Amino acid sequence: MLAGDHPAERRYRRIFGWLPSNPRCRWCNAPFQGPGATIMHLMGKHPSNTNPNFCNICDDFARQNIGGAEVELAMLFADVRGSTTLAEQMDITEFSQLISRFYAVATSVLIRHDAFIDKLVGDQATGFFLPGIAGLDYNRQAVLAAQELLQATGYADHAGPWVPVGIGVHTGTAFVGAVGAKDGIADITALGDAVNIAARLSSNAGPGEILVSEEAYAAAGVDYEPVEQRSLSLKGRTQPVTVRVLRLSA
Repeated sequence: MLAGDHPAERRYRRIFGWLPSNPRCRWCNAPFQGPGATIMHLMGKHPSNTNPNFCNICDDFARQNIGGAEVELAMLFADVRGSTTLAEQMDITEFSQLISRFYAVATSVLIRHDAFIDKLVGDQATGFFLPGIAGLDYNRQAVLAAQELLQATGYADHAGPWVPVGIGVHTGTAFVGAVGAKDGIADITALGDAVNIAARLSSNAGPGEILVSEEAYAAAGVDYEPVEQRSLSLKGRTQPVTVRVLRLSA
């Protein structure tokens, strides 16, 4: 299911994603609040008692199936740039509302492009694009999602963005599956060097920049020539990483 093309799985996730309300199950997109939650309750789905990030059915499945597989996937990391300064300049409630709005927008964009939302934590949103969920053009979906996220945060508006965001996109092989304890809390995530590279790219992206690794850019089959090329020395890596720099025009 992680590596193959599964139209039925994508269809269910899209249907659940159309139902209004956040938060929702990170795996199947089942909403936990609002009218959508009522429908899910009728289907026997509700927030897990042990892990509120998943519905009871997905959490049970994860805990009963600890493990996973090495699969090819695309990864998107989006950071609110300068969040420490923003938090210093804004009152707590105002900053919390800003981050919550960013989470909501990022979630909507990632769901529209059939990503698995890995994390919404601190000032960062992370989405993984698996072929079994996002389809065989998963690399293209990751790049398109990154562009749409910049658009949704105002980078195509003449008034400018309402939040400063930098994004990193990479593709590669990672371990994807359930990690944790069978009788405790389990999580579904991706681990490996490729994931670390994607995270480093986002931390190097300036506000309004999408840093797409050369591998992800080629695999996505997009052509935005002329586009800036940049060589980065990433923390913990001996060899530089070549990226394409994408931006939106207001």
